[in-house]
Amino acid sequence: MSGNEPLTKKFKKTISEVGTSKTSNFLNDVAAERNKTASSIMEFKFNKKRVRVLSEQKEVPEWAEGVIYWTFRDERIHDNWALLYAQKLAIKNKVSLHITFCRLKQFLDCSLRHYKHIFQGLEELETECKSLDIQFHFLIGCAADILPDFVKKHKLGAIIVDFMPVREHISWTKQLADRIGSEVPVIQVDAHNIVPCWVASDKQEYSARTIRNKINNKLPEFLTEFPPVIKHPFRSTFKAKPTNWDEADKTLEVDRSVVSVPGLKAGFKAGMSELEQFLKKRLPKYSTDRNNPVKDGLSKLSPWLHFGQISAQRCILEVSKLSKQYPDSVAAYREEAIVRRELSDNFCFYNPKYDKIEGAPNWAQTSLNEHRKDKRMFVYTREELESSRTHDDLWNSAQIQLVKEGKMHGFLRMYWAKKILEWTDTPDRALADAIYLNDKYSMDGRDPSGFVGCMWSICGIHDQGWKEREIFGKIRYMNYAGCKRKFDINAFIARYGGMVHKYTKK
Repeated sequence: MSGNEPLTKKFKKTISEVGTSKTSNFLNDVAAERNKTASSIMEFKFNKKRVRVLSEQKEVPEWAEGVIYWTFRDERIHDNWALLYAQKLAIKNKVSLHITFCRLKQFLDCSLRHYKHIFQGLEELETECKSLDIQFHFLIGCAADILPDFVKKHKLGAIIVDFMPVREHISWTKQLADRIGSEVPVIQVDAHNIVPCWVASDKQEYSARTIRNKINNKLPEFLTEFPPVIKHPFRSTFKAKPTNWDEADKTLEVDRSVVSVPGLKAGFKAGMSELEQFLKKRLPKYSTDRNNPVKDGLSKLSPWLHFGQISAQRCILEVSKLSKQYPDSVAAYREEAIVRRELSDNFCFYNPKYDKIEGAPNWAQTSLNEHRKDKRMFVYTREELESSRTHDDLWNSAQIQLVKEGKMHGFLRMYWAKKILEWTDTPDRALADAIYLNDKYSMDGRDPSGFVGCMWSICGIHDQGWKEREIFGKIRYMNYAGCKRKFDINAFIARYGGMVHKYTKK
């Protein structure tokens, strides 16, 4: 189980020593910050508020020969509180460390585009695991079904799980704790939020206004530098089977017509490279350019943040270093990446109907129902929306961007979703269609932020009632003319080629 070298020497072998010589100065500088913080997780004061024990069993049993981390939402080695906690537990008990990814046949409307991104990132992760003496296991099936037997067979004494507030993952973690939790602890770590969701607030918050101070007041405690993941000092008695990544997508039951986004690379290194470019090129004008769809003003980090290939906390640490140079831009990014992002997790965690009309505030439900039978000038099918065949060339261009690039500018995403409400026969179908299209094509679909974006646009969550009008009721309204005043819509339309399609009345 243990290696040949003294434990103290092994602690000093951090990832910076076993990594490639081709790493950028930025990556090396970040690694140096980790090493400066602590030699390992064992020398770092880990905040136990990030942790929840979900099982009956609370302690690692004496017979344990390893600890396993089931990664789902936070698919990375570095800057990962869940993996760091798993390593802390493994070293404390003098056992091996394992990571598993349990590949499902399908997950919501996840398409081949998303799985390819996942696999590319995990391939990089697997390579790093080898250099760190961490065993990576690519398993096929639902974790709740396959991990109990896997854990028993290999005498793994604890399961560390990610936090993700969507009903499927909540159900799997509960099932896992029910099935194996009497024998080994099942422990959840929120490695996605800076302030753990259950610490930030104990209830569903009404808006950003009500959660902002709750989060900001806790940042001094939680917004810390990370210690490094070290080369693990206790070796496994069994080796993981190498993953055949060429066959990783076999038996997937997903839409294979949605192909990878050209030029988009997955994984920690690619995500950190994009962060470096954001810091150098786009952050200086982020406060003024981010709301203009024709300007290159966004962080562009969402594909890596959504799959947890980079850490939001790392992004904030690096962005915050430039607060003196770009105070407005840093403040704007922190608002988006901390307050708004963690507000989305809060909504999904405390509202089980986070993707249904019934999850909307009472005033919005009442208003939408009162206007449910209002006459619609245009009614489109899901297929017409998906293929960008509406009378609105701006909307069509935004949908083309979503399909081709796996993203849509935030301002246009609001317009896009609100028009779906206007152009479908019921609010329920509007919400379902918006979520379906976002989940199928967007690189950051199937995410609390995506659900909240659709719910804000269509159901008024985290918003207030506005002037009443047809179809929308008191839901905030957006229109084509308003977009014209906001930015150069002709330039955006020319970029994506959205056409005006003649409407056929149904």
